[in-house]
Amino acid sequence: MKNYLKILKRCFSATKECSGWLWASLAFTVLSTVAELLVPVYLGKCIDFIVGPGAVDFNSLFTYILILLGMVVLCAILTWLSNYLTQVYMYKATDTIRRKFFVKIQQVPIRYIDSTTHGDLISMMVNDAEVMSDGFLEGISTVFNGVITIVSTLFFMFFLQPIIATIITVLTPISVIISFYIVKKSEKMFRAHAQSQGDMTGFLEEMITSQGVVKMFNHEDENIDAFADLNKHNYTVGERAEYYSSITAPTTRFVNSFVYVLVALVGALINLRGGISIGVISTFLSYANSFGRPFNELSSEITEIQAAFASADRIFSVLYARNESSDLELPEIGYVDGEITVEHAYFSYNPKQRLLQDLNLKIKPGQKIALVGPTGCGKTTFINLLMRFYDLTEGAIYLNGTDISKVKRNSLRSQYGMVLQESWMFNASVRDNIAYGKPNAPLEEIVEAAKQAGAHDFIEKLPRGYDTIISEGGSNISQGQKQLLCIARIMLLKPPILILDEATSNIDTRTEMKIQKAFDKMMQGRTSFIVAHRLSTIKNADLILVMNKGNIIEKGTHESLLAKGGFYANLYNSQFANTEE
Repeated sequence: MKNYLKILKRCFSATKECSGWLWASLAFTVLSTVAELLVPVYLGKCIDFIVGPGAVDFNSLFTYILILLGMVVLCAILTWLSNYLTQVYMYKATDTIRRKFFVKIQQVPIRYIDSTTHGDLISMMVNDAEVMSDGFLEGISTVFNGVITIVSTLFFMFFLQPIIATIITVLTPISVIISFYIVKKSEKMFRAHAQSQGDMTGFLEEMITSQGVVKMFNHEDENIDAFADLNKHNYTVGERAEYYSSITAPTTRFVNSFVYVLVALVGALINLRGGISIGVISTFLSYANSFGRPFNELSSEITEIQAAFASADRIFSVLYARNESSDLELPEIGYVDGEITVEHAYFSYNPKQRLLQDLNLKIKPGQKIALVGPTGCGKTTFINLLMRFYDLTEGAIYLNGTDISKVKRNSLRSQYGMVLQESWMFNASVRDNIAYGKPNAPLEEIVEAAKQAGAHDFIEKLPRGYDTIISEGGSNISQGQKQLLCIARIMLLKPPILILDEATSNIDTRTEMKIQKAFDKMMQGRTSFIVAHRLSTIKNADLILVMNKGNIIEKGTHESLLAKGGFYANLYNSQFANTEE
């Protein structure tokens, strides 16, 4: 129960900006409930006016019929307003949760994103947000309406006949005990069901985006079997959760039906003694249903409410995750000419296994630095640390004498231009994709950047040139063309420090030679980091850093490293030996 209250508090806090719609909805719920409970009273009076042959009081009957019709119409209007406002709040709450979730993704550290299944994050934002809003709104509306109904019904019943009111009050809550018992049993199952849906979404996202690789390795049957297992598990946990929740409604309805029959019998006995009229018995029978209805509705909504709590718990695990440390009070970085100093740097993704160990480095402005070494040696990690995607465990990195941990991240990252091996395009025009880092750039600058990157010729051949829309993920252009556009982005920005992570790996040899010339021109006077596996591409580097197991084991020029006959020489010679073979 404590955890439920915590989740509810977080839910109200997250959607407080649209809470006015909720309070308006609840206000109309109160009014509609009171109006609805007055209907049986006037209906009972109408019955009393027509009981007995030849004893119909037509004047009073017509008056109360008009009042009764008015109450029915008023109740319908108030109920419609309550439902309408509830739906408005539901959509606004869902929109708010998704917007805050997306903003949160921008604020958490890269470490958090890397350690969480991306498909699961998508499932939380799309599916869990909807389930949470639907379930909580149904639950809040049901509970609030139920409380108002119970309190109002008790007041009317004890005012009319205390004995029958006592019978209804004592027996009906039995259904509450049954509901709570089932809630306790099914809670873990609904959490498992929500997690299972996240696992399925993650698997689907991974398989859909990698269909080329799947088909290349003829892995379709294995994937079908893997999905079948996930789907079967999702079915199993979902079935168990639904089973427990589904037995609530029949049980509570049995209790309420028993109470209804008992009220009729006791009312008839009291009527025989002249205690109450037939109209009052009719009112009590209606109130017996009204009093039991909130318990029935709660039991029928138990599935949605349980699913909502499970989804909310998953969403708030992200919304309340720790953000990147605040840098609002830190200054902007000053002038940067590309001088970088690394002093006694230590870093590890896992505290039990260190990656970088006591790394020391001095890079002069304008130097062209190549990072080479086997996979997993720490090349990409070093780049991530330079840009503060991750922070050092120990030590410091200085940019022009300024500790990069002491300045705003945005100002630091604006000093870098990065071209990755995996190109990224978004669903927009070619022009917008090139100008991603400089949205207000004039077309002339964009075209010039594209020419320097060697992308202008193929762009001109596209159906609408620079206004051609690139589909999601860039599926309507080739991988090499996407890479050229990514290079054009950096050409447009001309930052003081460049990072090229296998930037020409997806480009043919002829285009690579053209791009390499453009890079050489762009790198003049700029500090550049080149991460490369093809060692032939970094012969002209001013300094080659050879990394292995998180340490720089060799450094020097291409010729000096070959002359040493060490790790680099073996690595270089093995590539060409393989080529000759």
